[in-house]
Amino acid sequence: MKLLPFPAFLFYSLLYFCSCSEKNKTIQPTVQGITESVYASGTIKTRNQYQLYSTVNGIIEEVLVKEGDLVKKGSPIYKINNELVRLNTENAALSASYAAEENNRNRLNELKASLDFSKSKFKTDSSLFKRQQELWSQGIGTRNELEQRELAMENAASNLEIAHRKYEELERQIRFNSQQAKKSLEISRTQQNDFTIKSESDGKIYKLLKEKGETVNLQQPIATIGDAGEFILELLVDEYDIARIKEGQKIIVQMDSYKGKIYKATLTRIDPIMDERTRSFLVEASFINAPDKLYPNLSAEANIVIQTKEKTITIPRNYLVQDSFVLLENKEKRKVKTGLKDYQIVEILDGISMSDKLLDPLK
Repeated sequence: MKLLPFPAFLFYSLLYFCSCSEKNKTIQPTVQGITESVYASGTIKTRNQYQLYSTVNGIIEEVLVKEGDLVKKGSPIYKINNELVRLNTENAALSASYAAEENNRNRLNELKASLDFSKSKFKTDSSLFKRQQELWSQGIGTRNELEQRELAMENAASNLEIAHRKYEELERQIRFNSQQAKKSLEISRTQQNDFTIKSESDGKIYKLLKEKGETVNLQQPIATIGDAGEFILELLVDEYDIARIKEGQKIIVQMDSYKGKIYKATLTRIDPIMDERTRSFLVEASFINAPDKLYPNLSAEANIVIQTKEKTITIPRNYLVQDSFVLLENKEKRKVKTGLKDYQIVEILDGISMSDKLLDPLK
């Protein structure tokens, strides 16, 4: 048997001793605080943040605001150029002017004069017929004269009815044409107003997505607008965790923009509809303490606090076997009852005491 030189023998002996010692290293439960939470990721948004869309197609003729400007509801943001709409509005204005009742008064006056004449003629012929009837009752005149007077009266009555009907029909037609032309002009002006894109609420212009000369359509956003000073968190919670959270729970927030700093928020809203694509729920939270400066769409990571205990028996989470057993120093596998868990430690409610020594099951 070949012997190793003394220094080499000593080195390998020490290495074996250390590895055995490390392999058999034990720990004991400790008393400390633990917080159970649900992880969520998301972004910073301004309250009432929305993307503004154009309701018409066209080319941007003028940009009426700058990024960072404060605007009121209804404030003009963009002016869109569309020559066809302008011409249609002018044409509708001409039609409305032509169809206006006051501009058709002469036509009505002509029929009114004809109607008045027909009334006068009927009145005269009626009077002559009655007089002829009285003469005929006295034996004066002939039957032919009576019949002629009666026929003249009937013709006058028929002409009066026709004149009256023509007058009413023309009056209705003029009124209808006038109202229709006014409506067409109103629609054209509304369409023309659509070419001035306006803010939908009070807020701040955070981003202008189009410049002068660019085309716009109904599918592409043209600006991002939101409240000037109030920011919220929009977070995505996995469907497996949604039943564990509720409004009012505290949230611990971290952001890449403020590394190493912790901020607090409160859960304020849970969207009841799950996003089928991501299998997650959208929740909103309000900051309790926020950074001095925030910007829309900053990324954030959060832990929604489910429950906290200040003092309880805990062990490292990796010392659990199959989520409900631990390995004792004598290699006995013992069942334990667990409570709160975080990413590193787990609460032990029953099964071991503070004096028990545990082996790492992975070593």
